[in-house]
Amino acid sequence: MKLTMRVRKPVLCLLFVTVVSPILLYTDKLGSLFPSSSRDEDVSTFASSARTSQLNLRPQPQDIAVVIDKYFGILDGKVLEVQPVEVEHKNRVLSTTTTSSGSDTAEPEDPIRQVTNGNEMKGVRVFQMAVNEAHDNHMASYVKDSNSPLTLQGTQLISNIMEIKSNQQSDEKGVNISLKETVSRGPIHEKNNNNNRSGNISNTQVRYLKDQLIRGKIYLSLTATRNNAHFIRELRQRIKEVQRALGDATKDADLPRNALEKLRVMDQTLAKGKQIQDDCAAMVKKLRAILHSTEEQLRVHRKQTMFLTQLTAKTLPKGLHCLPLRLSTEFYALNHSQQQFPNQEKLNDPQLYHYALFSDNVLAAAVVVNSTVSHAKDSSRHVFHIVTDRLNYAAMRMWFLVNPPSKATIHVQNVEEFTWLNSSYSPVLRQLGSPSMIDYYFKTHRATSDSNMKFRNPKYLSILNHLRFYLPEIFPTLKRVLFLDDDVVIQKDLSRLWSIDLKGNVNGAVETCGETFHRFDRYLNFSNPLISKNFDPRACGWAYGMNIFDLEEWKRQNITEVYHTWQKLNHDRQLWKLGTLPPGLITFWKRTYPLDQSWHVLGLGYNPSINLRDIEKAAVIHYNGNMKPWLEIGIPKYRGYWSKYIDYDQVYLRECNINP
Repeated sequence: MKLTMRVRKPVLCLLFVTVVSPILLYTDKLGSLFPSSSRDEDVSTFASSARTSQLNLRPQPQDIAVVIDKYFGILDGKVLEVQPVEVEHKNRVLSTTTTSSGSDTAEPEDPIRQVTNGNEMKGVRVFQMAVNEAHDNHMASYVKDSNSPLTLQGTQLISNIMEIKSNQQSDEKGVNISLKETVSRGPIHEKNNNNNRSGNISNTQVRYLKDQLIRGKIYLSLTATRNNAHFIRELRQRIKEVQRALGDATKDADLPRNALEKLRVMDQTLAKGKQIQDDCAAMVKKLRAILHSTEEQLRVHRKQTMFLTQLTAKTLPKGLHCLPLRLSTEFYALNHSQQQFPNQEKLNDPQLYHYALFSDNVLAAAVVVNSTVSHAKDSSRHVFHIVTDRLNYAAMRMWFLVNPPSKATIHVQNVEEFTWLNSSYSPVLRQLGSPSMIDYYFKTHRATSDSNMKFRNPKYLSILNHLRFYLPEIFPTLKRVLFLDDDVVIQKDLSRLWSIDLKGNVNGAVETCGETFHRFDRYLNFSNPLISKNFDPRACGWAYGMNIFDLEEWKRQNITEVYHTWQKLNHDRQLWKLGTLPPGLITFWKRTYPLDQSWHVLGLGYNPSINLRDIEKAAVIHYNGNMKPWLEIGIPKYRGYWSKYIDYDQVYLRECNINP
């Protein structure tokens, strides 16, 4: 009996180790793999499906692509082939498959377990990325009918999945957009939400609506779809609806509330067109024709824009045409003593600050003088020498008689009173008056001979544009002169320029090397040996508009004769086109002292992207280009720097209807 009891205990221990323990361990593993709550939820999730009877605690393997295609049905025949969870999502591919039973396919991870186990969000993310990719394909159908059973079932499935995830992983990072919202509202809204969160203005829907219009017009012109009268009527109606919804909107916030609905309906119609027209070759041919036509239209519009811009730059607005006429009438009504300026004894004093301004624009000259005086530390030491033509001489004098610039001295001269400046002395005067030059500017049948129309601006025919090369003759008693264009605005005191050491150079100017088109090879013809032997094509250009000239050094180096020599060589315009900057670069070659960039900021007449901080810090800002601030085509955000120096309540401006 004792022996039996001794044997029984070891036997029971062996039974426990070999039979009972594995059962307990196996049962525990099953419990960890299939929690009761998750298992119940998984089964209930698919209760509405026709395959509910096939769902067990260990469901049969199915192809995830088949499940997605069955329940989601939004990729228009293109479904997602998802690799097992262990594989990174970057290995996914888009492949064409059928929606028939997938039980005989390879053995990917079961879709239910993919969603409910610890790594189920990977599958959700993969699907979400597939939806985003499908949205970017413009020729696919993105949004199915919101009332279709497939979409409703897919929405319900995703809703249940996301409810499970919100309970299990509420702190999961990296998922910013609800997949439920993505499916129910469409991929465009998903992108809009991303943009709104980042603070950017979204235009995704606007661009997509425009793409729909293009696709719709293509279908209208294709033979297969054009023969389907019912489809054509429907498509034309949808195009009108989209056009009305789009209107002039430039961002999604401008669209009406029903824009998304119009987008969805239009997508459905386009999907019908895709079924009718299945000839890809015809579609490609039509798209190429449209692209070619669009490029040709763009070329024509660019040419027209360039022509109209040049024409506008040459045209004087009515107000600026009225102003000199009104001022001239008033000037000739004055007696001789009233027509004289005060402080004329300062005109030849070399100890004062002298400015040279050559202009036929009264208002522009007024801004230059007013802005300079308003920033001068001692305006009584500043003298302005204004040279204009005969037509504007009386108007220029009258303006400054009525609007004296504080204590500054004004001197207005008529260029035609410079008897020494004639064609026998100046080669440029002979060239400007030649028949070939007149023909070059005013014969329209030759307008296509020069691709750069800016060189045809008749302002180059004005001698006022070339007076900058005759400063010692105009101011024989002065030592230094600051030359200013009439399209500049002064923002700081400029008196320090007279004390800058130019190191033996004649011209002090700001260089423009920062931009490639401001180097010598952009202005001079280096295919000509006269140019290529004497100059460097990559040499740094500099800017006219604010230049300090040492007139004593000018005379010593005989700069005017250098200018005349090169003008004679360019009688046939083979060395450079017309203008004053190319001959200036040649004349002052190795005679120009570079000033600090903050003295002179250029481009306000053509460049809308200048750094505003650079503008604020600049001593002089220059509206070089066609978009002058007194023209309607002027860049609006720069106009305020110019217009603040004009009193628009002045009687002559009101009479001529000149407004800010």
